[in-house]
Amino acid sequence: MKKFFLIAFTFVCLFTNAQNKEWKVVSSSIKFKIKNAGFNVEGSFSGLDAKVIFDKNKIIGNSIEASLNAASINTNNGSRDGHLKKEEYFDVATFPKLTMAATLFGKEKDGNWRGYFKLTIKNKTKEIAVPFTFIEKDGKATIKGSFIINRLDFGVGESSLILSDYATINIEVIVN
Repeated sequence: MKKFFLIAFTFVCLFTNAQNKEWKVVSSSIKFKIKNAGFNVEGSFSGLDAKVIFDKNKIIGNSIEASLNAASINTNNGSRDGHLKKEEYFDVATFPKLTMAATLFGKEKDGNWRGYFKLTIKNKTKEIAVPFTFIEKDGKATIKGSFIINRLDFGVGESSLILSDYATINIEVIVN
């Protein structure tokens, strides 16, 4: 009997995965905020490359894999951006990409989603939970999420009294 359920479950998973829609990224906004010397410093990354397979009516078969160009960091301060690209922070020469790959999705009671991702920065990978919305309308969908990371977990800079350890990341991706 167990064997039957295992085969049935595998068939359902494969069948469900085959029907989930693959979305193409139309536009994206990846922004961050971190306290530095008591002030909020805001910045962004560009160059999102993502593979999004998602059906809001299903939990099984959904997948999101994304990468960003680390050298695209922009805080509207060229000197600071140059410093952030160096070995002490993002080391973009050695680690040109920041990546995220979903491991699991769950639907919240309010209808929103929670994705569990492996986030890799400077070859250090941490599991993170990202609450997000997936709003579909007229053949397009908007994915919005926000989460906080500890930059020290990824070897981005050192502990400092001036620079906060925590950065808030806001993501908005439009797909069709």
